[in-house]
This record gives sequence, C-alpha cells and structure tokens, in this order.
Amino acid sequence: MGYRLDGVESDNTRSDLETLFLTLCARYRLPPPEVNVKLGNWEVDFLWRAQRVVVETDYWIYHRGSVAFEDDHGRDLDLRAAGYTAFRFTDRQLENEPQRIAAVLHAALEEAGS
Repeated sequence: MGYRLDGVESDNTRSDLETLFLTLCARYRLPPPEVNVKLGNWEVDFLWRAQRVVVETDYWIYHRGSVAFEDDHGRDLDLRAAGYTAFRFTDRQLENEPQRIAAVLHAALEEAGS
C-alpha cells in the first residue's frame, strides 16, 4: 500500500520507462491510456480500452530470462485471442525512435476507432 501525498498526483507508473512512455504520449498527442491495469489474467502497462490496444514497455535487462520471455509471449497470445492488438517497445526504441512509435500507435488507434 502506498502513501498519498497532498498535492502530488500519481500517474500509476512503476518505472522511469513507463513515465517516458507517458511523456511520449503527451508529446505526440496520443490519447492518454489507462496505466497498469488488470486485463483478464494479466496486468498490462498501457491500455486504450475502447480501441482494444495494449502497449508493454520493456527493459532488456529485466526481460532477457527465459521465464520472462515465455510469460511475455503467453500474454501476447492471450491478448490477441481476446481481440486486442499488443505492441512491445524497448527502452532503446522509446529513447531513439519516439516519432516512429507515435506514428504506429496513431495508426493503430485510428484503425481501431473506425
């Protein structure tokens, strides 16, 4: 259980990488996603519920083991089976290719919304 500080709003992020992704969303005028929410058996980093789009942000160092690798791919299969489009972006992609990521997400959100 966390502590609430008066005057300090939480964005529900759990890492600098998640904060970086939200900054990217704001900078490129993506609609704000839900953050760290339960979706079926999984908790997803970012969700645009109406468009059925999910984003997972991953640091290589934390996802290089076989268990994390298998979990990530199992999650992606479950999400696809439930009708969601799932994207995974690494820390390097978020740092070096924010415009490319924003373009991909704008297209996915527009396509899902039509």
